[in-house]
Amino acid sequence: MSETIISIQELSKSFGDHEVLRKIDIDIHVGEIICIVGSSGSGKSTLLRCINKLERQTSGRIMFNGREVRDAQREINEYRSKVGMVFQSFNLFNNMTVLKNCMLCTRKVLHLSKEEAFDRAITHLKAVGMAPYIHAKPSQLSGGQKQRVAIARALCMNPEVLLFDEPTSALDPEMVGEVLNVMKELATTGLTMVIVTHEMAFARDVSTRTVFMDRGYVAEDAPPSQLFSNPQNPRTREFLGRYLAG
Repeated sequence: MSETIISIQELSKSFGDHEVLRKIDIDIHVGEIICIVGSSGSGKSTLLRCINKLERQTSGRIMFNGREVRDAQREINEYRSKVGMVFQSFNLFNNMTVLKNCMLCTRKVLHLSKEEAFDRAITHLKAVGMAPYIHAKPSQLSGGQKQRVAIARALCMNPEVLLFDEPTSALDPEMVGEVLNVMKELATTGLTMVIVTHEMAFARDVSTRTVFMDRGYVAEDAPPSQLFSNPQNPRTREFLGRYLAG
């Protein structure tokens, strides 16, 4: 087993009286592709937002390379420079070109020179097939193109871990494939990835571990070959039965 890069320990999250996450324990190892699946409202996206410190957990700890990530903004900023996130709604700056969207964080956060930031942006935009669109604004792109730019932007930071929050859920069905193909290619590079997804075939084929969440708990955490063919938890079997029937 490779080394643990992120360790989530007894993590809980409540919004008022509503407990969304309940004592989550997950270790994420270097090079793993973890897909998190489950019904809407099971806590998947909240877990990912807590991992990225976009939501502050109610209790529990998040460890990165053996050190706890605390709530001081300076520590959070440093942590996020190494743990990137791709959102379902793209979160691109509409007043900037594709190229400037990809150069902004490396200039502001990593303090790269303009030339270094440009070279890195072009490299990753080429990798996702978006180099011909460097002068376009997001409003001129399809949803699939926007998401590919968002992935390239995240990669420009050279993250150690990349989180994906339902990256295809805002896309028209015909655009889903182009984004999933980019992610499949990315999965072969050794980058550690944690992906919240409703794309069961993708989770089955690409993940090294699949986590099934139910009502704020991790109900099952297993290799996809086991979880999809012989789930141990009754709730996992029920969920997958609905998926297969669909």
